[in-house]
Amino acid sequence: MNPMSLLIATAVLFVGSHLLLSHPLRDGLASRLGERGFQIVYSIVAFATFIPLVQAWRAMPPEAPLWTVDEPLWALATLIVLFASILFMGSLIGNPALPSPKAAFAAQGAPRGVFAITRHPMMWGFALWAFAHALVMPTGAQLLLSATIAFLALVGSAGQDAKKARLMGDAWRHWAARTSFVPFGRQVAGAAPWGDAIPRGHALFGGILLWLAATWGHGALGYMAAGIWRWIG
Repeated sequence: MNPMSLLIATAVLFVGSHLLLSHPLRDGLASRLGERGFQIVYSIVAFATFIPLVQAWRAMPPEAPLWTVDEPLWALATLIVLFASILFMGSLIGNPALPSPKAAFAAQGAPRGVFAITRHPMMWGFALWAFAHALVMPTGAQLLLSATIAFLALVGSAGQDAKKARLMGDAWRHWAARTSFVPFGRQVAGAAPWGDAIPRGHALFGGILLWLAATWGHGALGYMAAGIWRWIG
């Protein structure tokens, strides 16, 4: 199997296993294993399929970039990763989309901060992170890897809407009616004030710290310098 075919195969395995476990197989496995047991199995499968995907990506031969990557494009990608980091950190507290016994209670609150931006801030964080990498590493292998992560994040979010509506009923439907799938969708439509979408402290400062640490680690681990370290390193 040539390197690109192997990368495609591992990407299909990664996405397919996630979607199967998240939706058609979830209820049956959770009823047999319990919620905690299911989460353990899900995590094992996730790592077991992600590692071959990364190994296949690393094994790709050098490729010519599909477009020129200049400093303005790097600056744009840096800002996108910062925004993605803020969304991710904000999603860790009070998120009705996470598997938690307090999810229905969290859904009763007014959407604020990252949840006023999108009801799936964690998944959009992953998707935007993948998009930023595609911007500055425009090779066939990186585009495939980024598309795999973005597809799983956004299609998985759409599936999560249906699953949560089934599990939480009106609590989730009311939450969905007051939030947007697409970032800033309600603000652009005039259905919510822009002030509601200002990230809260844990999202803003936690996101900045995550962004600084992750971009510093990018260079420290031997990859190309990223983030502000590209200009101040």
